[in-house]
Order: sequence, then structure tokens, then C-alpha cells
Amino acid sequence: MKLSKQHSMYESDHTLFIKALKEKNPQIDEGQQKGRALLWDRPPISLDEQQRQLESAVKQQAYVYQNKL
Repeated sequence: MKLSKQHSMYESDHTLFIKALKEKNPQIDEGQQKGRALLWDRPPISLDEQQRQLESAVKQQAYVYQNKL
């Protein structure tokens, strides 16, 4: 779907807000990258460690709310 030239330069209010916020606080991007590294960027796990984690996992029942028999 091709938009007309009138709409091709449109920026939403949200986009304008984020751009203005980043202009005021340029360190926001650096903070986001640090936060991502803290939560998501992890070093790769060795095959031995993967195997140990699989073996130590507790099996879940088919229906979790059922009483143990």
C-alpha cells in the first residue's frame, strides 16, 4: 500500500515525544543498553552446564492443579 506524499512525512505524537525526550536526555540510549545487558545478554552456556540443567529440572504434572496421587 503506497501512501501519498502528504502522509509519507507523518510522525505520530508518540514518535515526536520520544525524539524530544532523547534530545533532552541523550544518555537514555546508554541506559537502555545497560539494562538490556543486565537482563538479556548472557554468555553462552557450555554443553555440560546445559545437560546438568536438563537433568536437574523437576518434572511438572500434566495437570498442575491436580492433587498428587
